[in-house]
Amino acid sequence: MNYDNFLRFIFPDGMFDYFEMVGFNELSDKVEIYFEEKNTLSEEYDHGKLESKGFYEEVRMYDYPMRGRSCILYIKKRRWYNHTQGNYVSRNWSLVAQGTQISSEFASFLKAMDRLSRH
Repeated sequence: MNYDNFLRFIFPDGMFDYFEMVGFNELSDKVEIYFEEKNTLSEEYDHGKLESKGFYEEVRMYDYPMRGRSCILYIKKRRWYNHTQGNYVSRNWSLVAQGTQISSEFASFLKAMDRLSRH
């Protein structure tokens, strides 16, 4: 059975283009799902000058309930070190959302995630 196709049905279009599900906890009152951003470089940066340096602090988002349980998504955005500029960078989700390649649902998801990560 191909679980990847099933997960793509549940989550917003485009989610699995950028994130990988790395964990799942089923508890009596909630479901916790863990995602990490894939180590694929953004088009906006010079790929030869970036090095993956792990993740920013994870963001917690509440999603639609599943089977009568609350659903919490834990999402880690990846960070890269820019050797040219001497700073850390991450994917610019505003640019991703402006493109026509992702659904409006995924764009809304990215915007909410970006707001949460700024707090």
